Amino acid sequence: MVAWSDMTQDVLAHITSFLPFPDIYRFGAVCKNWRSVSKLRWHPPAPVLPWLVLEEDSETKKRKFYSLSEDKHYSIEIPELQGRFICGSSYGWLFAVDINITGILINPFTRECYELPPFPSYNEKSNVTTLLEKIPCDYIDGPRGYTFEEMQTLIVFKAILSHDPRERSDFTAMILFGEINTPAFWRPGESSWTVVDGLKYRMEDVLYFKGNFYVISAMNVLYVVEFEPELKLTEVGPRIGKEGCPEQRYLMDFNGNLLFIERYCEDVEGRAITVGFNVIEPNLEENRLYEWFDIDDYALFLGRNSSIFVDSSHVAKCKKNGIYFTDVIDGFSKRCQDLGIFDMTDKTISAFYSVEVFPPRIGSPIWLTPILW
Repeated sequence: MVAWSDMTQDVLAHITSFLPFPDIYRFGAVCKNWRSVSKLRWHPPAPVLPWLVLEEDSETKKRKFYSLSEDKHYSIEIPELQGRFICGSSYGWLFAVDINITGILINPFTRECYELPPFPSYNEKSNVTTLLEKIPCDYIDGPRGYTFEEMQTLIVFKAILSHDPRERSDFTAMILFGEINTPAFWRPGESSWTVVDGLKYRMEDVLYFKGNFYVISAMNVLYVVEFEPELKLTEVGPRIGKEGCPEQRYLMDFNGNLLFIERYCEDVEGRAITVGFNVIEPNLEENRLYEWFDIDDYALFLGRNSSIFVDSSHVAKCKKNGIYFTDVIDGFSKRCQDLGIFDMTDKTISAFYSVEVFPPRIGSPIWLTPILW
């Protein structure tokens, strides 16, 4: 009988294909042979639910994560993230801002990293009059009104990628920044961000969908970012949304379908608590809207991350036909101050995170799809 430590590499590698990535690390700790197999990366890890990226531990400076599949917290030493505010998540990469208002794009598990140029000034190329006198016109020469610590959490509301940098080096990063979430983009090799002009209203989400970037405004207007022949925002499709005033709007690419999701909240003892969601498909070709009442075996994960969907039939402990959501705290406002799961079948809301973390915490937990290779 062959000892476990002497099993062949092909058999051991096949076993790793059934393991989520935390278990692959544990697998590699068994013995020297198993450790060598864990580094071969012949198979991707088994799928897991997205992780939550939490705050930095104030004492150890390690970054805290929460594994939904395991109901377990991890504290991981990632020097590149120390002292940085996480403002976006896309394709397993994190956008992080430091105290000098500069950013990086990093895969927290492989430590691959891109240095980002300084973020645009709040009012640069803006034709919108700010409502807050404290907003600085130019923070590069020093803050006017806000401290650098405050501005670190204010500058970027959301950040996404067009492609996974591991697969395409010509990716584009798009951010929503400043008081009205102005779009701006950057590509590797460029020395600055390019601001997209023409905003009339606050933008609430951005999505890369079928080769184009789309943004949704607080007035339920959908725009596409056109790069040629000139850079501009162009309104597309029908006016989206139902009656009422949602607290937050999201865009999602769901299996090749463009979805618009409205989140509704009510005031409960001074906190905005989520009470429901509407899911709408704006069909751009037909110029029509279709309301979705269920998503079958899938679950959606919404927040300041690039929106994620998961097939519950392939991932254990995933609630089908559910919407997992985090709070919305963007520095200027605390519009949705809860975390939970909305069941699209019976319209109820339940908890997924046993430890509630509310203000004075700065920022929102962000969903992350862990990618090792």
